[in-house]
Amino acid sequence: MPKLTIGLVLPDVLGTYGDDGNALVLRERARRRGIEASIERILLHDDIPPSYDLYTLGGGEDSAQLLAAARLSASPGLQSAAADGRPIFAVCAGLQVLGHTFRAHGEEAEGVGLLDVTTTPLSRRATGELASEPTRAGVTAELSEPLTGFENHMGATVLGPDASALGRVTRGVGNGDAKVDGVVQGSVIATYMHGPALARNPQLADLLIARALDIPLAELQPLELDAVTKLREERLR
Repeated sequence: MPKLTIGLVLPDVLGTYGDDGNALVLRERARRRGIEASIERILLHDDIPPSYDLYTLGGGEDSAQLLAAARLSASPGLQSAAADGRPIFAVCAGLQVLGHTFRAHGEEAEGVGLLDVTTTPLSRRATGELASEPTRAGVTAELSEPLTGFENHMGATVLGPDASALGRVTRGVGNGDAKVDGVVQGSVIATYMHGPALARNPQLADLLIARALDIPLAELQPLELDAVTKLREERLR
């Protein structure tokens, strides 16, 4: 039986918006397929193991971002995991701290540099439903279903040449004026979608599981859940 270990990264500081639920969704969708799956919580003062099968990071406020960026830089297990091609899913503040720079308390702060992006403040806060069509860039080439989530942020994120967008925005703000949301670079997928995002986007959740198992998405056993289907229909209307 295959096994998956999911690293929930810094939930004590990047857990403001319920994004811990992404790890729960991954674990449950794996278990329903007969895959043994567990979640390992990596707290602020823990070293970050580089050998878990996949990782999730959530959202947080300015002080939390500064703490997270400092810890991720001091304990570079996540960078090693990315270099090994292990899937990493980051949301909102998680996206920003993985970039080159972001703004916190009105000052520019250094990020981890795992993503070729920079983030500055939007002119007004982006709050509300966010929907996009997947760009199918890089590791997300197998995605075909619309993406949906809830955004609540002040970040204007600009992609550098090594980064691609996750989706083309059809509703909401996403990264800002470019009308795209998120980042895809190497094995990292990042977005401004809360919700939690993987509860609202089962195909995206399954893509992460498939990548962790090193199989094509099409080879993953189908999983039909009426409640998830109804939720998506409601949120995409």
